[in-house]
Amino acid sequence: MAIIMAKYRVVSINSIRFERTQLKFYIVLLPFLVVVILPIIYIVCSAFKPMEELLAYPPKFFTYRPTLENFTKLFEASDNTAFPMSLYLFNSVTVTIAVVIFGMLFSAAAAYALSKLHFKGRELISKVNTVSMMFVATAVSIPRYLIIKYVGLLDTFWINIVPLLATPVVVFLLKQFIDQVPDTLIEAAKMEGASDYRILFRIIMPIIRPALATSTIVLFQNAWNNTEASNLFINRDSLKTFAFYMNSLSMSENGVAGLGLAAASALIMFVPNIVLFMLMQSRVMNTMAHSGLK
Repeated sequence: MAIIMAKYRVVSINSIRFERTQLKFYIVLLPFLVVVILPIIYIVCSAFKPMEELLAYPPKFFTYRPTLENFTKLFEASDNTAFPMSLYLFNSVTVTIAVVIFGMLFSAAAAYALSKLHFKGRELISKVNTVSMMFVATAVSIPRYLIIKYVGLLDTFWINIVPLLATPVVVFLLKQFIDQVPDTLIEAAKMEGASDYRILFRIIMPIIRPALATSTIVLFQNAWNNTEASNLFINRDSLKTFAFYMNSLSMSENGVAGLGLAAASALIMFVPNIVLFMLMQSRVMNTMAHSGLK
């Protein structure tokens, strides 16, 4: 048997070195890679295009004379604002950190309660959370405005944070992972005297780390790119976010003159998202690999 097995060479799909047996996977994945990466390349190229290339017809995908003119104009436009760019950037960084940390804690606690705790109305709450993912933010903007006004958060810094802490898709994702944790493990921890909070932080969260990484990206994107609060719920410019500031600068120039500013601001807002994804890429892939296991 050993001699027979020695004749065969085991090849892993995720082998570090390239194997000819992997060629079929590259052939299948290459068209999808092109579709995914082309918009990213276009965003980068557009940000460095001079005005004549942005207005060229037929449009040019790549830039042939890259320039920093769009970024220069963007920063020159920021000098004419009432508050410095650093203030808006500080607001966005603060909001993003708070949303990622507290949003993750609240979502994990809610997912654990819906998955492993038994209480009246659990199934109803779980179904309501699932149905809520069908509605876009625009569809519930008026009820949200009325609630925010009623609780007294209108025109405050907290309005940038509080609405983003409840993210149904994150709760749903974490619940699916926690459902896979054996109940016997939870029961054994309770027999040892562990509380629900200790079980959540010491047992559940280490097990579902791939899902937590994916949830971090979702929460980060929701907070970093959010302009809803600054547009609808805040009047004071000092409380608005960097995403709103970039959007305002790109719209400050009327007509075709604002195309370059819009391209530059789009790249600036896009870079943190792609950097975070690259840092957590392996954990995100683990989320995809385990999401279908029971």
